[in-house]
Amino acid sequence: MLKFTCCDEIRQFFSTDQAQVLRGITRGYERECLRVDASGHLAQTPHPRTLGSKLTHPWITTDYAEALLEFITPPSQDPAFPLGFLSDIHRFTARKLRGEILWTGSMPCVVGDDKSIAIADYGTSNAAKMKAIYREGLGLRYGRHMQTIAGAHYNWSLPDEFWVLLKDCCGVPGTMQDFVSERYFGLIRNFLRFGWLIPYLFGASPAICQSFLQGRRSDLQELVPGTLYRPYATSLRMSDLGYQNRAQDQLHVSFNSLAAYTQALETAIRTPDPFYQELGVREGNHWKQLNANLLQIENEFYAGIRPKRIGKAGERPALALAKYGVEYIEMRLFDLNPFVDIGIVPEQNTFADILLLMCLFRQSPPITAREQGENDENKSRIVNHGRQPDLSLLVHNREQPFRPIVHALFDDMQPFAQMLDVAYGGNTYATTLTGLRTRIDQPETTPSAQVLAAATEHKGFFKFAMKQSRQHHDSLLSQPLSTDTLATFEKSVQASLAEQQRLESLPQERFEDYLAGYYA
Repeated sequence: MLKFTCCDEIRQFFSTDQAQVLRGITRGYERECLRVDASGHLAQTPHPRTLGSKLTHPWITTDYAEALLEFITPPSQDPAFPLGFLSDIHRFTARKLRGEILWTGSMPCVVGDDKSIAIADYGTSNAAKMKAIYREGLGLRYGRHMQTIAGAHYNWSLPDEFWVLLKDCCGVPGTMQDFVSERYFGLIRNFLRFGWLIPYLFGASPAICQSFLQGRRSDLQELVPGTLYRPYATSLRMSDLGYQNRAQDQLHVSFNSLAAYTQALETAIRTPDPFYQELGVREGNHWKQLNANLLQIENEFYAGIRPKRIGKAGERPALALAKYGVEYIEMRLFDLNPFVDIGIVPEQNTFADILLLMCLFRQSPPITAREQGENDENKSRIVNHGRQPDLSLLVHNREQPFRPIVHALFDDMQPFAQMLDVAYGGNTYATTLTGLRTRIDQPETTPSAQVLAAATEHKGFFKFAMKQSRQHHDSLLSQPLSTDTLATFEKSVQASLAEQQRLESLPQERFEDYLAGYYA
């Protein structure tokens, strides 16, 4: 069986002329990070007004908790832009924090019980209420601690010109919209097969603070008092301990087609769950969750990669996907790198570009229930034991040694690194792939191994992360912002505050009617 869909599909993009369409790849990052006080405790202060309105600011908002900042870069076709803009956001934010700093790791450290984790407050408009109630429901269903974990999401799409060339080469009948969606879903299925490469190469959460467990039992070992770890873990953030949701295991959301995916989400937001019904939706005027269904809204479905489409105002994600097709994909497996001040290094998006292209061009049959179990098991082995010397993975129900599998995948990715280098000139992609390949046989060079070594050296994960957080804060303050950049950010702050005020001045229908309209 051929590994890739069609040699002609791939070959055409090695010509200098046609490779240029890859310069239209659009990228963006969403980076979460916690605000903590000077002692490293979760900040108890409101979102700084000097950062604007978290409801309406285009680049600076919050995720779940009031203290969990989220930085969003505008989509760009310049590969260097996302991290450059992210650096500017960090420098601006650091100047607006008073007595607080940005926590450097994905996993929080000094956290109290659920009551100490304030849910983000977005204001008094119906849109703001819905965001807050949704988060209230997440805390009720899964606990608030899971909602304080931070990561980085990579948004990625291919340009229209690319899809025209690819469809012409394939000679596939049907609409362009259906063709694009079908190929994006093929990419997603292959990412579900091979996406464990991301936590192996870039995972940086092999240890956690004991306070995160809140007394729950685990099989983690004690590194030093207060720090728990797994000796060969790469990303506890992506393990059962972290940003996972076993309550959703029975949803059976299929990525085998756009129709199957959107239908599963539609069903989930309309199917009552007995446990959530028992928790209740309202107590008087206080909303505890948006509804008592399997999912409150589609975004509650957790996945390492998701198809995305920006719909019209008020349009639900699944409806927008079904009507207009896939616009871009969101890859959600990056841990924060505690050794750099913005949590992300350039080689991450360089490697992601190569991996995503390979996943797009590789044959991608439907995922059976058996294979889904295999994919889940492989990911679990990597995040929990990825650096284990005798590690094996499952390939068609057979145990296979880890390192030959990864070297073979790197061989398969090599042509796509070359393809991107033809498009952009130079050898950045091939050089990055060669450099990262050394981590296969030298697991001690992975970020997870380096974090564990640093936590050991500093006698605990908290001490290491706190030292890094302070250093990064000082570094960000020492990096100048140009007058124009500073003015742009200050203007965006005022514009977002004015927009929130405008929204709140408009007549608001009853929230019950607003919510019913959303689901209609």
